[in-house]
Amino acid sequence: MAKKDAGPQPNREELLQMGIRAAKDGNNDGARIFFEQVLGQDKRNERAMMWMAKIATDNKSERKKWLEKTLEVNPDNLQARDALKKMAYVRSATENRTLLTFGMVAGVLIILAFVMIVAVVILNRP
Repeated sequence: MAKKDAGPQPNREELLQMGIRAAKDGNNDGARIFFEQVLGQDKRNERAMMWMAKIATDNKSERKKWLEKTLEVNPDNLQARDALKKMAYVRSATENRTLLTFGMVAGVLIILAFVMIVAVVILNRP
């Protein structure tokens, strides 16, 4: 029995556009499938890599991986470079907030300990 021809298959640009539409509609899983098909045909497709990074919203390591792959293909890709810088800045800012909070708590505890020592000394005077 002969196989039915399903018609022409979408080309890379069409797959990419379908992925972009899916991503913009919030269908990240569907978009990922289209972008993976594009990358299966062209492992150096920067646009597909950048979109893979964009849809990796809940997975920072996945996002970073795709941005770094984009820069391997094109070290001059400013969008990927800026996104990586922003990720590093956000991580650094979070770490700084944590350190600041810890420092404030430690400072308050030191002041409380000092106040208690002074109170004990004053209360124990004859």
